[in-house]
Amino acid sequence: MDEKDRLGDKLRDVERGREDQYFAQRDRELLDKIKQAQAGQAEDTLKQAALMRCPKCGERLAERRLHDVVVDECRACQGIWLDHGELIRVARLESEGWIARWLRSLTEG
Repeated sequence: MDEKDRLGDKLRDVERGREDQYFAQRDRELLDKIKQAQAGQAEDTLKQAALMRCPKCGERLAERRLHDVVVDECRACQGIWLDHGELIRVARLESEGWIARWLRSLTEG
């Protein structure tokens, strides 16, 4: 009987070990999902915080109309920032000179 008890104990130990491995794997997968969700939320928060901020100094940008083009201006460092659509409008307004050629080269591809 003593050998049967030891064999039964060993089988129970093996079963517990497998259960522990299963739950440890499941816990790791759940933690990975939580970390991914938190990383996504952190990225969204970072994007929201950077929205309409100056890429040079980090201050808030204000929209300003210059020659029928709305640009983003930093009042702290006096930077002017253009998105792609604004750049195209400026390139269309400027028709001659090296700046016009440079602006067109930026917007053409």
